[in-house]
Amino acid sequence: MSQPKKPKPFNYKLFKIAVPVMLIFMCLHLSAQEYQKIKANAGDGAFSVLKQNGYTPSEYMNQFIELNKSRLGKNNALIAGRTYRLPIKTEDATEVSPKAAPVEKVPEKKIYEIFGSKYREVTIKNKELAGAVYYLMSGHGGPDPGAIGRLNGHDLCEDEYAYDVTLRLARNLIECGATVYMIIIDPNDGIRDEQYLTPDKDEVCYPNQVIPLSQVARLHQSTDAVNGLYALNKKKFQRLVVIHVDSRSEKENIDVFFYHDKRSVSGKRLANTLMQTFEQKYAQHQPNRGYEGNVSERNLYVIKNSLPPSVFIEIGNINHFRDQQRIIMPDNRQAVSNWLREGLIEDFKKSIK
Repeated sequence: MSQPKKPKPFNYKLFKIAVPVMLIFMCLHLSAQEYQKIKANAGDGAFSVLKQNGYTPSEYMNQFIELNKSRLGKNNALIAGRTYRLPIKTEDATEVSPKAAPVEKVPEKKIYEIFGSKYREVTIKNKELAGAVYYLMSGHGGPDPGAIGRLNGHDLCEDEYAYDVTLRLARNLIECGATVYMIIIDPNDGIRDEQYLTPDKDEVCYPNQVIPLSQVARLHQSTDAVNGLYALNKKKFQRLVVIHVDSRSEKENIDVFFYHDKRSVSGKRLANTLMQTFEQKYAQHQPNRGYEGNVSERNLYVIKNSLPPSVFIEIGNINHFRDQQRIIMPDNRQAVSNWLREGLIEDFKKSIK
């Protein structure tokens, strides 16, 4: 009978070689996962950036801060213009079978000429506002420039600056999956990054109506446009946002404030939600400044006679020097539109519970 073979002794030398090699391959596999990068805009915070890109902030906030700690400002604030890495999602880090090639999700992109050549391509970042319909109405337009301030030899026309903020807000909402109607439309201005916006009188009212000179006729025209669209979108979540720049004494510096119709519970909730968002943003970005905006009832024709719940917003005093400095800076106009977007998202969530 043959003798059984003796088992080979454990090769410790081979073990010492194999384990480090395996660890090297594991590290290479992890390092091969590329981080998605984003550039922060004025008004962005870690929480909002994570939400906009499809992350659950409570789950990924610590990872985001750890990845970007050398690029964050005080209290982990994002700095506009800087690039930040997004965490690798848990589901993205799972190993893929060699037989199944990974499927890359191509971001949905749409073209909107109304935003101008620089901003015409819009990437749909998420579906937070899917099913929501917004009517955005900037103040005045056509033959009526609204209030006019003067700065460094330039006319600051209310309709031009209100329109730029409104356009930026429209783009923000579309990025989140909303349906947006611009009620006042300028066919060729687009989003502008200049400080001094050249005034013109070619704005029209949706869909392509000449804006009349009479103030009463203008108010009827824009309100009728909203109500006609409201009927087409019945049973959907709908909101009207009206944006103006206030005109007061040159000595009076004001913060963004909000009006609603006294009969509208939803309009009041919308106005309060937006104001609370601005309070939070001021506390985050200018903690020593304070915020003095407010919400109040106002018997204004458009919000009184429009069918969807509405809010009327004044974004500053076009005659006050410090407010003028805020209004003419494109980054500030973008920040206002970003904060309005966040407030509208919060209002949408509260309303559909």
